[in-house]
Amino acid sequence: MFANAQTGNMVLLGIRLAERNWGGAVRYLIPIIAFAAGVLLAEWIQSTLKGRRWRQAVLLLEIALLAVIGFVPDGSWNWAVNVAVSFVCALQVEAFRTMHGLSYATTMCTGNLRSGTECIFLYFQTKNEVLLSNGIKYYAIIVVFIVGAMLGVFLTGWMAERAVWVPAGLLVIVFSLLFQCAAEQSVPPLP
Repeated sequence: MFANAQTGNMVLLGIRLAERNWGGAVRYLIPIIAFAAGVLLAEWIQSTLKGRRWRQAVLLLEIALLAVIGFVPDGSWNWAVNVAVSFVCALQVEAFRTMHGLSYATTMCTGNLRSGTECIFLYFQTKNEVLLSNGIKYYAIIVVFIVGAMLGVFLTGWMAERAVWVPAGLLVIVFSLLFQCAAEQSVPPLP
């Protein structure tokens, strides 16, 4: 099962349905439903809080879920962890969709690769420096994603299931930075 992007689960769901393997189909349907539920919850939090702090509320939920996941032993509960991570990924994708005015995805790279490559292509046609800058930003996101995957391999080898606490800790830092940025924006400039 895939947790961060649901395209693979949808393909495998279709394959299992074509094979009339109903049990196998359900296995891929559950994380898809969890992802959809995460999007719905993020939207509900945003509409309920109606302000800048809704992203912090989403981050708190992500941090809490990842912290709990770190206590689940490897083995027979892997399916539940996968479903929970699908839910967390949906929260993340829904709450953090833009950076520096660019639409991007935080838990998958296909769209970022497409957008970055398109910007680079258009830069070579137009010589518009903004397009080059945007393309570099997209590729930087991809590089960070790859480095994160590499770090995940090393941390999982060292910490096993508790490796998930590292991204939870990083989200705590992001949570703090969001409050700091919000505080700086609410202070009126000096005359």
